Amino acid sequence: MGFFDKIKSGLNKTRSALLNSVNSAISSFTKVDDELLEELEEILITCDIGAITAGEICETLRKRIKEERITDPALITDLLKDILYEMTLGDYELKLDTTPSVIMVVGVNGVGKTTTIGKLASKLQKEGKTVMLAAADTFRAAAIEQLSLWADRAGVHLVKNVPGTDPASVVFDAIASAKARKADVLICDTAGRLHNKKNLMDELAKMYRIIGRELPEASVEALLVLDATTGQNAVNQARQFKTVTDITGIVLTKLDGTAKGGVVIPIINELKVPVKFIGVGEQMDDLQPFDNKQFVDALFEG
Repeated sequence: MGFFDKIKSGLNKTRSALLNSVNSAISSFTKVDDELLEELEEILITCDIGAITAGEICETLRKRIKEERITDPALITDLLKDILYEMTLGDYELKLDTTPSVIMVVGVNGVGKTTTIGKLASKLQKEGKTVMLAAADTFRAAAIEQLSLWADRAGVHLVKNVPGTDPASVVFDAIASAKARKADVLICDTAGRLHNKKNLMDELAKMYRIIGRELPEASVEALLVLDATTGQNAVNQARQFKTVTDITGIVLTKLDGTAKGGVVIPIINELKVPVKFIGVGEQMDDLQPFDNKQFVDALFEG
């Protein structure tokens, strides 16, 4: 299966929910009017694009319709696609410009954080980079065990310690090992205890201090992993994590199992954080770099 086909297949449920509703609405109107636009706005909200972003999309739609003097409802779909292309424009590349570069991975438990780390490690390895992992979620013994399995599966070195170890000390040891091994990328797992923001913030701040001291020139990415099946809750989680740490990118998992893939759009539009990867399946290579044009095309191609 090709790159676009994977994304299209993964977005099947979301596309069905959006495209069927949009097509049904458009075919039931003989002219473009406020009633049609209100119905489209409701459809966008039900597809987890959210009230704020849906309102902005329809406001832009109104302006374009007026400017281009559109009267045929059949022309609305292409106009909507263009607006979504523009709304999701951004720089989605990982910034891994130093040796080593560091990727901090954050997210609440259960969103697919460990799986994402394993898949990302495998992807970077296949691109010719030497990758190491740091098991800095020491709060859960299961997290260390799971990461060990993924490290073996991806064929990368893992630095770990016993549960309850200071997470920052694991990061310190991992940095020393990455330097010694001349690793290209160090990926650090972190605890996902968002309900206790102060502890999480203190832990992350301490890890960042270690990185800043030991690798002052390093490129550092902070990727937040979100579960697409939670819809608007994913947007709320992203808002909360942004108050705790500087997020440089989002990884949206489980898109293949939900009709709520529209949540990508408000994350980019409202939070101004790029979605860098999307998970569209269970296989190792089903973590795909986000491409806004391919994403929007996959939403509208029946």
